[in-house]
Amino acid sequence: MAAETEDGMTQTLQRPSGTQTPAERVQTWLEAFQTALTARDVDAAVELFAATCFWRDLVSFTWNITTAEGQDAVRARLAEVLDRVDPTGFRVADGEAPTGADGVDEAWIEFETSVGRGRGHLRLTDGRAWTLLTTLHELTGHEERSGAHRPRGAEHGANKERRTWLEERDAEFAELGRTRQPYVLVIGGGQGGIALGARLRQLDVPTIVVDRYERPGDQWRSRYKSLCLHDPVWYDHLPYLPFPANWPVFAPKDKIADWLEMYVRVMEIDYWSSTTVDAASYDEAAGTWTVRLTRDGEQLTMHPTELVFATGMSGKARMPHFPGTDRFRGEQQHSSAHPGPEAYRGKRVVVVGSNNSAHDICAALWENGADVTMVQRSSTHIVTSHSLLGTMEGLYSESAAAAGVTTTKADLTFASLPYRIMGEFQKPLYDQIRIDDADFYARLEAAGFQLDFGDDDSGLFLKYLRRGSGYYIDVGASELIADGSVHLVAGQVRELTEDAVVLEDGTELPADLVVYATGYDSMNGWVADLVDQETADRLGKVWGLGSDTTKDPGPWEGEQRNMWKPTAVPHLWMHGGNLHQSRHYSLYLALQLKARYEGIPTPVSEPAAVHHTS
Repeated sequence: MAAETEDGMTQTLQRPSGTQTPAERVQTWLEAFQTALTARDVDAAVELFAATCFWRDLVSFTWNITTAEGQDAVRARLAEVLDRVDPTGFRVADGEAPTGADGVDEAWIEFETSVGRGRGHLRLTDGRAWTLLTTLHELTGHEERSGAHRPRGAEHGANKERRTWLEERDAEFAELGRTRQPYVLVIGGGQGGIALGARLRQLDVPTIVVDRYERPGDQWRSRYKSLCLHDPVWYDHLPYLPFPANWPVFAPKDKIADWLEMYVRVMEIDYWSSTTVDAASYDEAAGTWTVRLTRDGEQLTMHPTELVFATGMSGKARMPHFPGTDRFRGEQQHSSAHPGPEAYRGKRVVVVGSNNSAHDICAALWENGADVTMVQRSSTHIVTSHSLLGTMEGLYSESAAAAGVTTTKADLTFASLPYRIMGEFQKPLYDQIRIDDADFYARLEAAGFQLDFGDDDSGLFLKYLRRGSGYYIDVGASELIADGSVHLVAGQVRELTEDAVVLEDGTELPADLVVYATGYDSMNGWVADLVDQETADRLGKVWGLGSDTTKDPGPWEGEQRNMWKPTAVPHLWMHGGNLHQSRHYSLYLALQLKARYEGIPTPVSEPAAVHHTS
């Protein structure tokens, strides 16, 4: 097979020999790819990709987070970006040997661009690229001050004007946001805002993180007392400071809260607690935002260049408005405001919803002597914690860590799977779970619980990526439903009377407390509240892949809507997700912000269209 280069040379791309090793096949591909890139021979480069192929780029080529699907999309990408990116040095990463199994060769790779250094992952089938991941790891000349480049800390010698580290730190904290403006203002000081604040601190980008709570971690402290992480410790590390080796597999909320508070201090994040954002608007002429805040009762105005909403993809509570809510004489709470079960011993509680929070709250109420009824309005995917851990064993586990799978390598492995084909990898895992846990599921169904495994049977993680809801990781509540300890009814709520919840079929559920575990609205609702509705609509819906499945309308987008990347509203960014996503994607958001701060050109390729406003 031959490809004509721009200077008329013909480059022959040989089919890989069956006797070649994975390392030889990978090396052949990387050399041919780099040769084509150097020659600016787009056609030759495209020929190195399989007919069905996926090139996922995290900022390095596109200043975006986007996936090119198919050879035509790869061709369009290269035609647009090749000259300015000027990629060089595609090679196997130091210390990483390519592997091969089941007709697929895999390799960790490294490369450089005109502005930075990249890392990635390559999968070959029949000698051609099936999946390619390219990521920007650091900006040349703007590396983090770590390792051999760490700050000295001490100032040796004699200096009458010497200021201690604490004095320098106190002065900076007093100045930033008052006499000196931050370049980035992060609204929301949960794990997302804190992780991004730490990244930007290491990159010397003046940043303030603001949050309405009194202390970092109070977002967790304020939740119902039984709340624990459902994801395991290996999945949940924050940047730079992994949890210690004795950290529990599933951390209680207050332990996480204390860790976040410590992290803010140790990582020297400029964090304003007890601060609310009252309003924000963009000044086109000045090229900055005008943000009005109230901090400890004092009204202030800031003018950041970049504004990040890190308010959490599960941050804006969705409160239903059923007829009769105004006449109900008992208490009504959204699950995010539920204080815990202690005050409800002996009370009748109806929990509307059947996902994670609903199950946790029902179990805690039952443990404290409440009479609890769960109202299931639609089917729910349930997977036991034990079985879920099994699906993560190869990447996020003690055995994976012992085998040399670092958190970074695990994150990049996961990122290397394009969302379009992720279901092909997930479905067999959940098919096996259905077999292994058949008795568990049979008991739930016998109790009347409506189960699903996602619209395409791909299980929990894709449900999370598509809609951020619709599942429960079982840590004990399912058994309470199966044995009838927690009552279960299925149906839609018609209305509330003075002392009961009434379903559409007329069933009355007497209640002293109604907890609405009804989920959360799109993050652009925060933008509507703090900026305006027109800006929120320009931004569009946040979260989801465009999979055209339940609560994730099409068309296909291929990446998380509006997350960690440029949006349709210039200088407005969205950051959130679980601890894993906050850790991993905060790097790419921080690098995008750092580049803009340093004046590095950041032309955005393949911007996503806005198809939905909520």
